[in-house]
Amino acid sequence: MDYRKEQNVFYIRIDKGENVLDTIRAVCRKEQIGGGFFTGIGACDSAVLSTYLPEKADFIDHRIAGMIEMVSLTGNISCDKNGQPFLHSHAVFSQRRESGEIAVTAGHLTEARIGYTGEIVLTAAEKAIARKFDDVSGIEVWDLS
Repeated sequence: MDYRKEQNVFYIRIDKGENVLDTIRAVCRKEQIGGGFFTGIGACDSAVLSTYLPEKADFIDHRIAGMIEMVSLTGNISCDKNGQPFLHSHAVFSQRRESGEIAVTAGHLTEARIGYTGEIVLTAAEKAIARKFDDVSGIEVWDLS
């Protein structure tokens, strides 16, 4: 991984074999980023996308592997109750099936490993964004107070 900072924007290159979310989290820790958003593209060799099941209050995982294009990555950064970076991200991946068809898989990004390179643009907020439990939705949400 390598990155460059220009004002409050970070250009991050994630290298082959590195975990996308772990790398973004590492930059957030090093640069003390407690709020912001990121976008990216790249090529991965494995990913886990998840779908939230409200009736179970849990996620179901979808694993994909092979030559997969990370067509779109988008996410935001806030802080957990311990002040550590919390990433909430979604991604879209495409891959060529054995039949030659292109398949698209999308959802909440739980994990992705770079197969060639990843290019991420992270914009840091001026202030940290905390999280709090919301009784209405039953999940943790941004605390903007």
